[in-house]
Amino acid sequence: MTKYRLSALLLGTVGALALAGAAAAQTRGVTKTEILLGTHTDLSGAAAAFGTTSANGMRMRADEINEEGGIFGRKIRLIVEDTQYQVPRAVQAGNKLLKNDKIFAMVGALGTPQNNAVLKDQLALNVPNMFPVTAAREMYEPMHRLKFGANASYYDQVRSGIKMMVQTKGKKAVCALYQDTDFGEEIHRGAQDQTKAMNIPLVATATNKPTDSDFTAQIGKLRAANCDLVVMGTIVRDSVVPYITARKMGWTNVDFMGTSAAYINFVSNQPGNAMDGFYTLSGTIFPSRASAPANLVAWMDKYKTKYGSEPNVGVAYGYNAMDVVAKGIQNAGANLTVDTFIAGMEKINGYRDIFNGPTQSYGPNKRLGADLSYMFQVKGNEFVPISMDPVGY
Repeated sequence: MTKYRLSALLLGTVGALALAGAAAAQTRGVTKTEILLGTHTDLSGAAAAFGTTSANGMRMRADEINEEGGIFGRKIRLIVEDTQYQVPRAVQAGNKLLKNDKIFAMVGALGTPQNNAVLKDQLALNVPNMFPVTAAREMYEPMHRLKFGANASYYDQVRSGIKMMVQTKGKKAVCALYQDTDFGEEIHRGAQDQTKAMNIPLVATATNKPTDSDFTAQIGKLRAANCDLVVMGTIVRDSVVPYITARKMGWTNVDFMGTSAAYINFVSNQPGNAMDGFYTLSGTIFPSRASAPANLVAWMDKYKTKYGSEPNVGVAYGYNAMDVVAKGIQNAGANLTVDTFIAGMEKINGYRDIFNGPTQSYGPNKRLGADLSYMFQVKGNEFVPISMDPVGY
């Protein structure tokens, strides 16, 4: 072999190795100037009250970060896709974000069945799923390095709520009304397990579709069972209609209790104080403007100026999600890869959001930030905390 041919061969090998190294170093969704994040959420369907506001919350925090120069010189770009709270549309949106846009991470995706429909392909592509707007246990269990949840699961909320209602209000017979979806089944399981643990009966159950508008039959069935507590696996509108239906039918000697999926001002702000007395649990606190401290009032004003409406708890979900993700990216350092990001997330300890919610911490074997809940009751069109002490079971 001539010296020329040997040199050419060596140069070719070195060049190939350099190209391979460059390809290996390239992280999808990350350039020298940008970090590409995505979300599939509901902008126009049954859960749009959560979807539009959580997307706005993420945008708001990302804009603040970008205005400060980004993270190690990289600006955050968020792509938002509408699912209309429909699983087939979530699959389409997920495919676009994962395969066409090639996002770095999914942040704040909304809905239990929607997330479940996308997760298998997403995890196979090594794309982290960060703080979905659902409190289903599947979002952090079984343990997976790419799955992170923020607050107490629906299951934990239901169990904590039933325990508190039995101990403080003497409840003796529980019913459950829940969507016939993955989300609803989580509430059903929580009610089954906690009533069994406390040796009280789960006397009747009824199901509904997310789009149902008439709950006369379900309420009639539960009323006939003589329960004194109805646990609800419902989201926004299907939390309001059955509660008002029960009261109009004269069923007043019963309490209704929802989860964080019903902890939103659309539910509390019904005309004529129609939802007064309704209980719910949440792993997140969102104060009313009247009770908020000055710094949060200023934050609310900023949001209203930017988006033309009052913020709700959905904004807090999105804002907090983007804030914690940004801290993980910051902890990752200038060499941002999925591995350095995960390591950066695992360094977060004792995080407290601006709304004074529960402390969140993560680690190598910890993917849920906090597991305690707060109990609220609607009074005068507002969710009023029963106690500022979180509850568990």
